[in-house]
Amino acid sequence: MQIQFNSDSSVMGTENVAERIEAAVRQKLSRFENRLTRLEVHVRDENGPKGGADDKACTIEARPSGGKPIGVTEHASSVDDAARRAAGTLAQRLERHFGKSERHGHDPRPEKVM
Repeated sequence: MQIQFNSDSSVMGTENVAERIEAAVRQKLSRFENRLTRLEVHVRDENGPKGGADDKACTIEARPSGGKPIGVTEHASSVDDAARRAAGTLAQRLERHFGKSERHGHDPRPEKVM
């Protein structure tokens, strides 16, 4: 699974932010690794130098193999917290997405085949 990281200039001021966020996202979504082709992580400071509560945002877009992209956005007071929240929300959405596809795979059960 390839991870593409994007950020604005105000977020990159902290040391190794890309590595920290990539590691946290990869760990949270590791169980879906063989079902995803790519993750795009976007972090930004929505208020810039003005500051404010929950002004850091993280958007993660997952690209399931052979499916439509699934994206989530979360806000927090730090980019690390926003990324953790977004990864958690995305994990829930992917669980529902892949769970539905497995339930509706329409594979006949042996006892139902005539």
